[in-house]
Formats: sequence, structure tokens, C-alpha cells
Amino acid sequence: MLLTRIKGPRDLDRLGPEQLDQLAEEIRSFLVDAVSKTGGHLGPNLGVVELTIALHRVFESPKDRILFDTGHQAYVHKLLTGRQDFANLRAKGGLSGYPSRAESEHDVIENSHASTVLGWADGIAKANEVLSREDHHVAAVIGDGALTGGMAWEALNNIAAAKDRPLVIVVNDNERSYGPTIGGLANHLATLRTTDGYERFLARGKDLLERTPVVGKPLYETLHGAKKGLKDFIAPQGMFEDLGLKYIGPIDGHDIEALESALQRAKRFSGPVIVHCLTQKGRGYEPAVQDEADRFHAVGVIHPDTGLPVATDAASWTSVFADEMVKLGHERSDIVAITAAMLQPVGLKKFADAFPDRIFDVGIAEQHGATSAAGLATAGAHPVFAVYATFLNRAFDQVLMDVALHKCGVTFVLDRAGVTGTDGASHNGMWDMSILQVVPGLRLAAPRDAEQLRAQLNEAVRVEDAPTVVRFSKGVVGPAVPAVGKVGGMDLLRAPAPEVTRPDVLLVSVGALAPMCLEVADLLDRQGISTTVVDPRWVKPVDEALAPLAERHRVVVTVEDNGRVGGVGSAIAQALRDAGVDVPLRDFGIPPRFLDHAQRKEILAEIGLTAPDIARQVTGLVAKLDGRFDSEPAEAARD
Repeated sequence: MLLTRIKGPRDLDRLGPEQLDQLAEEIRSFLVDAVSKTGGHLGPNLGVVELTIALHRVFESPKDRILFDTGHQAYVHKLLTGRQDFANLRAKGGLSGYPSRAESEHDVIENSHASTVLGWADGIAKANEVLSREDHHVAAVIGDGALTGGMAWEALNNIAAAKDRPLVIVVNDNERSYGPTIGGLANHLATLRTTDGYERFLARGKDLLERTPVVGKPLYETLHGAKKGLKDFIAPQGMFEDLGLKYIGPIDGHDIEALESALQRAKRFSGPVIVHCLTQKGRGYEPAVQDEADRFHAVGVIHPDTGLPVATDAASWTSVFADEMVKLGHERSDIVAITAAMLQPVGLKKFADAFPDRIFDVGIAEQHGATSAAGLATAGAHPVFAVYATFLNRAFDQVLMDVALHKCGVTFVLDRAGVTGTDGASHNGMWDMSILQVVPGLRLAAPRDAEQLRAQLNEAVRVEDAPTVVRFSKGVVGPAVPAVGKVGGMDLLRAPAPEVTRPDVLLVSVGALAPMCLEVADLLDRQGISTTVVDPRWVKPVDEALAPLAERHRVVVTVEDNGRVGGVGSAIAQALRDAGVDVPLRDFGIPPRFLDHAQRKEILAEIGLTAPDIARQVTGLVAKLDGRFDSEPAEAARD
């Protein structure tokens, strides 16, 4: 096999055209076989095989910087830079599903958030200029979907201003992000895809006019001098050139020879160049090509021959939300939904099918989505903006200044909140409950099970004078956790024995960690430590009944699937101080560091968010209060 002989990019230089085509086929076969066993981003990588080969033949990584926006299409790049062990892809100790600086000097960006690559490229190109690195080049690969993001156009505005600073922008145009790309830019690129290039027009015109006596040659020269107008008429790429960007394309993104020729021309140019490449997401794998939803953008473990899942998942948090949104849509005509290019992943496809006039896909533009939601709310609708928790970070200013300041009734639904695991540091939704604490008037719900998700979503959309947030985890929704009573607006999940006058521990359980918190209470009970477990349901604002309840306990413990810094535990501690309640508080959550990719349960164990770990530490804390410092209770809590 040719692939096994590729240890680094320069090994590609020895291959001829037929061998390069063979290598492309080998890579596709490798990807289908490997990713079907582990899960991962399959469709995007199948679409960029030839493009990645051409990039590494034309540019000299790592001296030249090859940058990938988002990075979910970097599997081919990994294979060509010496990383061909995909056995533990996205698993602990294995390859990351995105570029990783720890893995290779060829990897530059690893934040995995879309529309950022052109900002990176602009900065690196500027550094090359300042440091007189004339022989260093920058090639930034960005998808047409990511070009819907505002950051990309902010960067283009700066890139175009430096007409003599070399930078190659490769637009990987497959008409999709997750689903089909939408909006004005998508329509513009579609025009470029479907219109013959002006060079072909001029070539045919030149042959004809040069055979025309007397007037032929002067007329051709006039037309060629007016080629800017011809471009806009025949192939309207003028939008890019009006910005000051040289445009090459469209290029067949699966023709290595054509790609290399275009990239070489772009590399030689002394200013910014856009190379527009047409690719097919999922190319070479029929199940992916036939999948209209997202062309196998991301898959779990599948049968490689059929593309069908090996196991059928139980009901997920996302599916519960999806069904409840349709129900709400039937009940209220003012309910509308917003997605940022992720209709299916965030569970809005059913709503879109039922109410096609009440769904708005804003593209990869979370900032715009939040402000547009404020406008919708101001005009009388109630928007539900469903987005991954990690991506809400990008719209914080809009949530604060456009939605909250104006007291707009907008509901944000945060999917994949807390530790998500296999997608690595940038995809853990571990910041939302911290950053949202500072937003005045905002109300934040963390449902513990499917029933509570449905109930709290209904409660959220009834709020018309403030933003509301409902956040839930990735994956399968757990069993129902019934309440045994109420304390204020909080659900009482476990009460101590009636004869206990002052229980030892008040355990505040946040969201989907409720089953684990009940397990903690069981472990503490075995040590003779009485425990009350409450679920606040709405963690912001802190329930007024919490401080008086805390005062009746010896210790308060909070457990959340969110960063400890500034999270729910911190908010509760402040509320207790404000109420003059002087009770020791221990908060458990995610430490302030970026977490490597691994299974969710492995990460939770690594950071101490397991029932035995928490019970052991709480046992030790109670022992100190009792004046007991021996370690036996702590050890027993492990049993």
C-alpha cells in the first residue's frame, strides 16, 4: 500500500499522477474502515482527500502553515503527517478528533470552533512580514459553511487591506456545514459553481475574434481590458475581487493536478488569493453520499458496508427536547426556533418539518442569532435558540447587552452541556453556568431527567420579560428521579430520618448529576452521616428557600457539571453570605483547565466527579467538624 509508505508530507513528492489517485482511494478506504470502528467525523474527511494531498505537495509544512478551520476535516492531514494509528481515535490516549499541537508540529489550530481560521491566518501572515520570512507561506482552509460566520468576514476585511501580503485562502465549497449551507453567501457561491468561468468565455471569444478581419483583434483587446465587467456578468466572483482579493476558481476539488496548478499560482502571487474548490462531502462512500441530513458529518460506530449504526441508542436528551418543541409549536403560534447551522444536531429538525415558516437557520453566526432573537422577541414572538453549550460563549455580549438589557423573552437551549468527552477541550460545555451568572435577570434551569426537561422548557417559554436558559447533557437521558417533596421552588430528592433534628449535610444536586448525588447520600448514610438532597431546578437565581434550609445543616455541598470557578457553587456561597448563614460549603465541579479527549465517565473519574470521590471528601469534612481525623471513614466510603 502506498499509504503505509507516507511518513511525512515530502514523501508525496515522489508520487506520480496515477499513484496520487491510488493514494486517494487508499485513504478513503482507510477512513471508512477506521472511523466505522471508533466513530468520528467521516463525511468531511472523505470530501477533502485530494485537496489535502495537493496542499501538502504545494506547501512545505510545518515551515509553511496549513490551517484548518474547525478542524473536523483534518484526519487526512493526520495521515499525511505520519499519524496512521486510528485504533483509539478520540479515545483516551489516542489521536484527537481535531488538530492537536501535542501530536504534531504540523498542527496549528486546535480550538475546533468555526470561522476563526482567517483571523489566525491574518496574524501569522503579519508575523511573517514583520519578521522578514519571505519564504514562509500561509494557506487557510475554510468551508463555505464557516464563511457564514461574522468572524470570517471581519478577517477578510483586514486581509484584503494588505494587497502585498501573501496569504492563500482555500474555500472548501461542499454546499454544507452540518446540513446544506444557507443564506446570501451560499447563493453567491452557488452562482459561481454553476456558471462557466470567464476565462473559458474569453478563450472561445479570442479564437472567434482573431479570425475576424480588421476589427477582430482590437475588439478582443477591448473586451479583455473590460474583463472585470465580464467577470461580474459571466461568473460573478466580483464580491471577492471588490474586497481586493484575487480569485481563482472554481476548481474541481477532486482533481489533484488542477488543485496543484491553482495552488501553485496562488502561492506565487504577492498578495491575498482565494482558491475556490468544489468538493463533495462523503465522496467515495455511498451511504454518506446518500445521507441528505448531513452526509455522515459525524457518526458513531457503524457497519462499514451499510453505514448503519451498530447499536440503537436509547432516548437522548436532544430527542426529548425535539419532541417537546413540536408540542409547544402546536400549542403556541408565537413559538419560533433558531439554529446556528445545526438544525439536526440540536434537535430542531422535527420542528422545522412541522413549522417550516417558524424556523430560522442563521448559519454559523451565534452572535447574530442571539441579537436576531432579541428582535423577534421585541416584535411579539418567543424565540427558542438551540445551540451547543460551548458555542453560546461566542454570543455572550449579545446575550448580555441585546437580550438581557432589553428584557427580551428569549429561551436559549444549551445542548451538550458539561463534560462531553470525545471531542476534546473545545467541545466541553463547562463554562455556561459560570459566564451566565453575571447576566442580570437571566434565569437558568438544569433539568435532572426527561420529565424535568419537558417541564422546565415549558416554564422557560412562559417568561416574557427576561432571557431563560435550559441546559442538558450529551447522550442518553437517565432514569426518572422523582421528588419526595418541595422546599420553596426546589425539589426534595432525599430527606433524612424524621428523628434527625439537624442533618449533617445539605447536598445541592445540579442537573443530570442527580442519580450520582443520591448515590453519594447512600454512601454517607453508611458512615452514619445524615444527608438531605435537593435539586434547585432553577439554579439562577438562587432559590430564597435555600439559605434557611442550609442553616439547618452542618455542611453544604454542591455538585455541578460545570466549572467550579464562578459556577452554581460560587453563587450559592455568595447567597449564603448575603443571608448571614455561616455554614461550611464544599463545591464539586470541573477544575479550571482544558480537558483532554476521553469518554465522559473517564473524565469524570479523572476530575473526581464520582460518588465515591465526593463521599470520601465529605466524610472527611464531617469528621473534622466532629474532631475526628482518622482516615477510616474516608476509606470506608470507597466500599
